[in-house]
Amino acid sequence: MRRTRAMLTVAAVMAAAALLLAACSSSPSTPSASGTAKGTTVPTGGTPQTGGTATWAELPGTAPNFIFPFDPPGLFSVSNISQFQYLMYRPLYWFGQGTTPDLNLSLSVGKNPVYSSDSKTITIDLNNYVWSNGETVTAQDVVFWMNMMHAEKNSFGAYVPGINAIPDDVTNVVATSPTEVTFTLSGAVNTNWYTYNNLSQVTPMPKAWDITAKGAAAGSGGCFSGAYGTAATDAACTKVFDFLATSAGYDPSNPKAANNSFSTYATNPIWQVVDGPWHLTSFDATGNITMAPNPTYTGPVKPKLTKFIEAPFTDEPTEYNALLGGKLQVGYLPLANVTKATPNPNVVAAQDPRLSGFYLNEYYGWEFAYFPVNLNSAGNGGAAGKIISQLYFRQAMQTLVDQPAIISKVFKGYGAPEYGPVPVLPVTNFLSSGEKTNPYPYSLSNAEKLLSSHGWKINAGGTDTCTDPGTGANQCGAGIPKGTPLTFNLQFATGITTQTEAVNDEISSWEAAGIHINETTSTFDTVIGNATACTPGPSCTWEFEDWAGSWVYSPDIYPTGEELFATGAVANYGSYSNPQADNFIKQTDFTNASLANYENLMAKDVPVIYLPDQVQSLTETQNNLRGVVPQNPLSTITPENWYFVK
Repeated sequence: MRRTRAMLTVAAVMAAAALLLAACSSSPSTPSASGTAKGTTVPTGGTPQTGGTATWAELPGTAPNFIFPFDPPGLFSVSNISQFQYLMYRPLYWFGQGTTPDLNLSLSVGKNPVYSSDSKTITIDLNNYVWSNGETVTAQDVVFWMNMMHAEKNSFGAYVPGINAIPDDVTNVVATSPTEVTFTLSGAVNTNWYTYNNLSQVTPMPKAWDITAKGAAAGSGGCFSGAYGTAATDAACTKVFDFLATSAGYDPSNPKAANNSFSTYATNPIWQVVDGPWHLTSFDATGNITMAPNPTYTGPVKPKLTKFIEAPFTDEPTEYNALLGGKLQVGYLPLANVTKATPNPNVVAAQDPRLSGFYLNEYYGWEFAYFPVNLNSAGNGGAAGKIISQLYFRQAMQTLVDQPAIISKVFKGYGAPEYGPVPVLPVTNFLSSGEKTNPYPYSLSNAEKLLSSHGWKINAGGTDTCTDPGTGANQCGAGIPKGTPLTFNLQFATGITTQTEAVNDEISSWEAAGIHINETTSTFDTVIGNATACTPGPSCTWEFEDWAGSWVYSPDIYPTGEELFATGAVANYGSYSNPQADNFIKQTDFTNASLANYENLMAKDVPVIYLPDQVQSLTETQNNLRGVVPQNPLSTITPENWYFVK
């Protein structure tokens, strides 16, 4: 959206969610590294140094706002998971090798999963990880997570109802030894999909979290050691979840209530029990976050820095000015400040001449850009959802997104078109031939023909109206009264200059065809929180929510659609439903079917409005900081890899 996903939701989010980096000047001595190049060449050499402080810049308006690594739908974001929680609480499986989204067993808590011949049994051995309270990460910690997932699946942002995925297809999970856990499934699965999109969701949790009150004895909650799938264990896990979620500032009975626990994140002993390379030392509601190395970390890459900081910025110019002012050692170059366009999105055209002491690196994430449209919306006098449900209307909207022009003029060549849910960049074998060609190339006249041929009177530059109501092939559609105006409310997340320019370009195109847009702006957290699936009714009023980001395929890496576009999926924010899509999705999940049928249908059926995907980050790194590149394509940050050199 993942500016979430992992919104993510990408998205996700998501990014959805550029990987933005910064380092402050409180490092050890920072002379220019000898023998290194300037500009766009990644420097090498220098004598590694231990210690120092590095600061990473958060994407404008996307400060982490949830610490408990069991994220509800409205909090399931890249900024919370990949760029905050993962630093402290390691997932069962880690993804990202170099610039690919591949499984990385060297950084995973779990060893390679072993599937039975019928793929119904999975055996997982664990690597040696230790909790900071001295306990070993065991197979029972995995069972603890699964017990909570079974009890509170609807409270978890990655849960997909109706697809028979985790936990619905897990008939049992047991710790067969302290270091071995066994999953039993109800049916055969595509093993690649199951590892990449199901086991990827699991984060082992410590026994110390199995409590329902402050000061209670570890394990007293009954969720940690309970038998999987039983009513008694579910009841116990619900109480533990309520306590932990409330401790993190989320009220399960009032999900939209303000979080009042931020000031306790760094002091609450619950969140200090970590198995990752970092632990939290300070946190505030604006996004200022400080971490220190976890001295008991047993993973393969130990932090070299003394301190890691995540710093918020209100907008891109503020970050850029800090970079120019010498306050940052690593930052990102906003596209608005790029001095030379590139003819090749994978090649940096030129370094910013004002940043001669830095090198520039382009980075594309495993994501696609889009915004959801609410097919159930009661807006526009009850007609909004009825209009959005019409395929011809979504086709018209998509036809009016001039992706090549936006990439060229706004993104200065640093971007790729998106015609469906599988990213064009980075290059992988997942992209179907059908997704390589735009089914709805930009055309004002074609968009107007789509609308006029379905009963709308075109009022270019004004507002079209329905003149031929009804359900016939050339009529407006069911539930759309005569005289209904073609007008919609779009809420947009501010903070990224180029994204603001892109959405203004899109609005101009839509309005040229008589699709009137009432635009309002808010923060990323607000927009992504409002983009929530809702059933038809007077409270389901949002129409278009654009969080100015992308869906990042993390922690579900295999780019299938069960989480995004399956009927009833939690991240199916617009309530899209198509039986054919559901069938194709199931084929990719439970058989060896390719992704092509699913991809091609999603490109043609326009369940969301696809947008051009700009470069995740043009990262500026001072020459004496190593380990920043290559950047994880899933937007996961790994400051334990960073170190300074002389």
